[in-house]
Amino acid sequence: MISVLLLILSVIAGVFLGKYFGKKEKLAKNLLILSAGFLITICLNEVFPQVYVSEESTNLGIFVILGVLLQMILEALTKGFEHGHFHHHNENNILPMALMVGLFIHAFIEGIPLANEQETLSPYLLGILVHNIPISFILGAFLFNRNESKVPSYPSLLIIALFASASPLGMLLGNYFNPDLQPYFLAIVGGIFLHISSVIIFESNKNHNIDWTKIGLVILGVMLALTMHLFHSHSHIHHH
Repeated sequence: MISVLLLILSVIAGVFLGKYFGKKEKLAKNLLILSAGFLITICLNEVFPQVYVSEESTNLGIFVILGVLLQMILEALTKGFEHGHFHHHNENNILPMALMVGLFIHAFIEGIPLANEQETLSPYLLGILVHNIPISFILGAFLFNRNESKVPSYPSLLIIALFASASPLGMLLGNYFNPDLQPYFLAIVGGIFLHISSVIIFESNKNHNIDWTKIGLVILGVMLALTMHLFHSHSHIHHH
C-alpha cells in the first residue's frame, strides 16, 4: 500500500512542480539529468545484479535488450517526452492520446516487478520515484502551460490520473504473474532505465563542449544512489 501511495504522490508532486515552475526549462532539464545519474546507478547496482543473480532464468540479456528496444518504440509515441523533448516541435504533433499510451505503457511495465519486492522502500521503487518526478514535472508543465492552445483542460486531469495509476496497476497485475517471471520483467525495466538514463546523459552538448553543470548533476545523482545503495546493503546485513 505504501508503495502505491508513494508512486501516486511522486507523480502529483512532479505535476505540481511542473505547473508552477514549468516555465523554468533549465530546472526541468537539471532535474532530468540528476535523475538520470541516479537511475543509471540504480540500474547497474540494484536492478542488474538482481536480474543476473537468478540462476534458473536464462538469456536475460536478451530481455534487457528488449527493454531498450521497447523504450525506443515507446519514444516514437511520446516523441522523447521522457527526456524533456516537449518543446522542440509544434505541440500539436504530440497527440495527447499517443503520448498517454506511451507514458502509460512505460509506467505500467515499471510497476510489474514491484509486486514481488520484499521490502517497502526498495532501491528499485526509489529509482522509479526519482524518475517519476521529472517526467511528471514535464507533464505538468506541458499540460498546464499550454494556455494558448485550444485543448480543454479536463483531459489534463485524466492524463495525470492515468499516468499516476499506471505503475500501481502494473504492480497489481504483477501479483498474478508467476514470481519466476520476475527477473524477466526486471530485465526489461533495466533496459528501459538504461536507455532513458543514457540518452539523457549522453545527449550531445552544444558544440560538444564540456558542460560542467551536467557532469556535476550526473555525479550528484550517482552519489545519491550510491549512498542509498550502501545504506541499503548495510541495513540488509544487519537484518540477516
